[in-house]
Amino acid sequence: MPNRFSRRAFLGGAACACWAAEPETIIDIHQHTVYGKRDGEQLVLHQRAMGVKRSVLLPVGTREGLAPGAGGVQSAVDLAHKYPAEFVFFANARPDDPNARREIEKVLKAGALGIGEQKYGFEVDSEPMQKIFAIAQEHRIPVLLHFQHGAFNMGIERFHKMVEKFPQAKFIGHAQTWWGNIDRKHDQKAMYPKGPVTPGGITDRLLSDYPNVFADSSAGSGLNALLRDEDHARGFLQRHQDKIMFGSDCSDSVGSGPGCSGSQCIAALKRLTPSADVAQKIFRRNAVRILKIEERG
Repeated sequence: MPNRFSRRAFLGGAACACWAAEPETIIDIHQHTVYGKRDGEQLVLHQRAMGVKRSVLLPVGTREGLAPGAGGVQSAVDLAHKYPAEFVFFANARPDDPNARREIEKVLKAGALGIGEQKYGFEVDSEPMQKIFAIAQEHRIPVLLHFQHGAFNMGIERFHKMVEKFPQAKFIGHAQTWWGNIDRKHDQKAMYPKGPVTPGGITDRLLSDYPNVFADSSAGSGLNALLRDEDHARGFLQRHQDKIMFGSDCSDSVGSGPGCSGSQCIAALKRLTPSADVAQKIFRRNAVRILKIEERG
């Protein structure tokens, strides 16, 4: 990967200015309808309990797509139509499905804002994945990717080649290997690394070097990245303030407490963001701009 990462970017985000303002609106870019034992109606209550005003529903293209089990495309469309002020949705399909383009474009015509979550056992630069990226490129929409070493979207060290090949696609990174690679010294086998972060890892450089690469803060991996080295997190949030979007990806049914990674991530972002303006970008403005979410209510 070209290393155009400037050391000045690290120093510019080193200081933390504390702030007390609550974000006006929270948009959650990563949720599922059915998620494990939780159903769609429980999700509605979960999001309201977290203080989220709008959520992006990410459907599974086929039942074997998302490892924990998640709702399909129709469940996302139905819930968004039932609660139009609170939910929007993405399209999805298995990359190697010969009908993937047809299925995705059908849902895009029905109002989907992007593609994902792409969580399938392919190399990130494989031919099936490039077919998905080509759709995102043609429609100039986001595609949200789950990076997990040895399991999903493998080969993150080659991902920059896809970003360069499909410059009109908007790539949103998420999950263990994405967030582990904020650290230049990251061991790819480590899913939830601990301890101090050395800036300049693959993810850090992707966000700095490419205008079409963005980050999704969701799940235990995103939360871990914030909490493992809070001084680093403050600088990271500062220098990538236009690239990061809040996501929860939380299967909890309550929306608060120790079992809810989403509410914990909201609390961490409120505490670690250096200003109210940066917090508003991460909680709302970036999602509106990048995903082109029409604000309502």
